[in-house]
Order: sequence, then structure tokens, then C-alpha cells
Amino acid sequence: MTYRRNLLIIFAIFLISGCSSRINEVEISAAVLEVLTAQAEAWNRGNIEEFMEGYWKSENLSFTSGGVINRGYDGVLQRYKTNYSPETMGILTFSDLEITPVGNDAAFVLGTFKLEREPDNPEGKFTLILRKFEEGWKVVHDHTSQKPD
Repeated sequence: MTYRRNLLIIFAIFLISGCSSRINEVEISAAVLEVLTAQAEAWNRGNIEEFMEGYWKSENLSFTSGGVINRGYDGVLQRYKTNYSPETMGILTFSDLEITPVGNDAAFVLGTFKLEREPDNPEGKFTLILRKFEEGWKVVHDHTSQKPD
């Protein structure tokens, strides 16, 4: 009896500990989607600084696009300010989002972006890695590829 009872206790502890460390995919996906939605809304208001609030304020942030790797929050912010002004930003939409939690404090995102603006309408694919920090979920890596014309 004691062996069986001990075995049941160990099994119960195993189940409880396994449940407490489960990844809450729905909660993580919703939090990541909230970051992306806030970024698109800020972009559509022509506010680059507010758009950048979705990125990690660190020299370890990385952004790759057009064969160029930009490192650090300040470098990525400068890239956006150099390439865009409120008048040229257009309307940004994200679609085809695939949000995959990687543990309780990280997520991997695949998606499509589209910019509606004059004189062109660039679109393409992106891959993001987000991490959860005390201040919330932040993009720590962004790889964006524009669809060829």
C-alpha cells in the first residue's frame, strides 16, 4: 500500500508541476498580436517613435532588410527616420500571421506586410522574434523581405 500511495503522490506532483509550466499559447498569441496591432496603428498615424515602442530598446536589437543588418535600437530608429516621413509612411497592414510561442517568454511570428501609399504599394514577408520583458512583449529580431516588383 505504501509503495502505491507514494507512487500516486509522485505522479500527482508530476502532473501539477507539468501543468504550472505549460505554455499558455492563447495568452501569448493575444499579447503578441496586441504589440503588432499597436505598431500598425502608430505607423498609420505617421508616428515612428510610437511604432518603435514595440521594439526592444537595446543595442542587441537586430533588424534585417534588403541585405543589410541594422543593430541596436538607435540604429533601427535612425533607419526608419531616414527611409520614412509621416507623409510617405502610408497605411500599414499585417496579415497571414502565424504566432508560435517558444516557451512562456518568447514567440516566433511569420507574417505578411503591405503598405498602401503613393506612388507604390510595397509588400512582403517578415519574421519576428519577440521576448517578454517586465515592460511587456518586445520585438528583439525583425527580418523583413519586400516582394520583388
